[in-house]
Amino acid sequence: MESKPASVLKAIRAEIIAGTLARGSRLKEDVLAERFGVSRVPVREALRQLETEGFVESEKFKGVRVADSSTEVVIELMQIRRGLEVLAAELAARRQGGECADLLRAVGHEERSDQEVEAAQSPRFAFHGLVARASGNGRLETMIDHLIHQTAWAFERVTQEEVASSSDDHTAVAGAILRGASVQAGLLMDEHLRRDEAIYRALNP
Repeated sequence: MESKPASVLKAIRAEIIAGTLARGSRLKEDVLAERFGVSRVPVREALRQLETEGFVESEKFKGVRVADSSTEVVIELMQIRRGLEVLAAELAARRQGGECADLLRAVGHEERSDQEVEAAQSPRFAFHGLVARASGNGRLETMIDHLIHQTAWAFERVTQEEVASSSDDHTAVAGAILRGASVQAGLLMDEHLRRDEAIYRALNP
């Protein structure tokens, strides 16, 4: 069973990513505690973790607020993420997906069935976590997971066409991994994430 701090952490993080908790807005422990039906302790622990992940910032005498990362910071995070995900795709291909092979074979089907952009966001990002897990490198998986969370909100405004294109990219990367084509898997992942960076730049000129 999930602990209260973990549950609160996921809930607050999800609301920041979705934009429900706007960037720059103040986060009060007592308000959040009442909202989630918990004491201040799990809220405080969740906020500490979110600060570590870069979602919130604490200011002396002012409390905690949702981080308002600049476009430049987000692009830097995306570039770091791209380098790590290329490595993950290459390692995953050397293992031909390992224990994640069956899940990789199913990539694309669930994504294409989603009619709404919002509904497609979960599989969009779940794929990248899957490739990280398929790499067989636990530390790499953890690093990528944190970066995915930190950059996910950057795609709040993607279009259905962009989601469909992303799904096609995922299918191609998964295929290369399953074939054991490590160089191709890395190149395809690099191209895919460069497109994501271009989309973000276009949305944030």
